[in-house]
Amino acid sequence: MLQQFYPQVQHDFRYELNKDMHLSTAHYIPDEGAGVCQRVHGHTYFINVTVAGDELDSSGFLINFKLLKELVHERWDHRLLNDDPLFSATDGNHFPTTEVVARKVWEIVQEVLDSKPNKPVCVQVVVRETPTSYVVFRPKKGVDY
Repeated sequence: MLQQFYPQVQHDFRYELNKDMHLSTAHYIPDEGAGVCQRVHGHTYFINVTVAGDELDSSGFLINFKLLKELVHERWDHRLLNDDPLFSATDGNHFPTTEVVARKVWEIVQEVLDSKPNKPVCVQVVVRETPTSYVVFRPKKGVDY
């Protein structure tokens, strides 16, 4: 089993859960500044989602690992990211770059967490695009994404 270690998030919550997953997907960046990445190409992304909170749900979970995988893996595995309506062909803040993918993972996860009675929060998302390149997204308090 491959073990990944990611930057730690400082927080005051009692529980921290990390879910690693990988998915194979393709994308292109619709901007001439992207160079060869303007062409459709694929990656096996390694994604880590960090969820934290003080209270467990009625099942004794902070959040079910399976739910996290369903939210991200089932949505994007073996798909073209550009086809997802979360991404844009005209707005650079919504092109499917690794940075934006990390933010979108956070948005997808946090929207579901907000509906949970125990109110866990997604405190970090790491998206590794290649063995040597990854992005860390950490939400800032008071910012609407």
